[in-house]
Amino acid sequence: MRKNIKLTAGIAATAALALGLSACGTSSDPSSSKDAAGAADKPLVVAASPTPHADILNYVKDKLAAKEGLKLEVKEFTDYVLPNTATQSGQVDANFFQHKPYLDDFNQKNKTTIVPVVNVHLEPLGLYSKKLASVKDIKPGQTIAVPNDTTNGGRALQLLAENGLITIKPGVGTNAKISDITDKKGLEFKELEAATVPRALNDVDAAVINGNYAIEAKLEPAKDALVLEKAEGNPYANFLAVKEGNEKDARVQKLAKLLNSPEVKKYIEDTYKGSVIPAFGAVK
Repeated sequence: MRKNIKLTAGIAATAALALGLSACGTSSDPSSSKDAAGAADKPLVVAASPTPHADILNYVKDKLAAKEGLKLEVKEFTDYVLPNTATQSGQVDANFFQHKPYLDDFNQKNKTTIVPVVNVHLEPLGLYSKKLASVKDIKPGQTIAVPNDTTNGGRALQLLAENGLITIKPGVGTNAKISDITDKKGLEFKELEAATVPRALNDVDAAVINGNYAIEAKLEPAKDALVLEKAEGNPYANFLAVKEGNEKDARVQKLAKLLNSPEVKKYIEDTYKGSVIPAFGAVK
């Protein structure tokens, strides 16, 4: 039985307070390196979204970590904010849930200093419907739900534009907002927190859902999506991340090595069958 630790409201409040107190700190503080060295024998605590991130980490914990002398503890978070604030404050040592466009936007808005360590996988964003069998069935007057955070919202609009459902202003890229749509083609849009979009499927005609949340909702992206993001050239690889200055922590380096191992690549391919795609080299 899995022993992941759920974040409680009390811990969340502590993390938020600690973030405020730590905002004045810098990664160049000599004590940080000393503390990191002294923590070599302690468990590495990693914040992660439940699926597939925590699943992948638990595979590493159960099957691979002992051989590398790594003690790994996984804490599950169901939102896209607390993993970064908890990492910044030191409540956890690392996180695994996000891609670079989201992290860049988060760091800028929150004055945090989270940095990527190693890419692990890609979760293709998809358009789903319980009412329609094909993207061609989407007609004027129908409603599409999309994530409301900056990067995933823009990513969703790009997917819709690439499939001819809307047109958007040239050059806005993944920063596109609803206001950047130049032709809605009669469609209505409902913006929701990414984690809640799958629950809206019964209330809308279609919805753009992040890969991890689609899997949690028992959807199979490779089979169930009306349209799915292409993997080639995709900038949205999910990665292990830490607070700047902790990249060289020996425990972090061990985990990074394991997350890019042939065993993890095979686990991702065998478990998710194209719904989640490894973002590193081939199995040897």
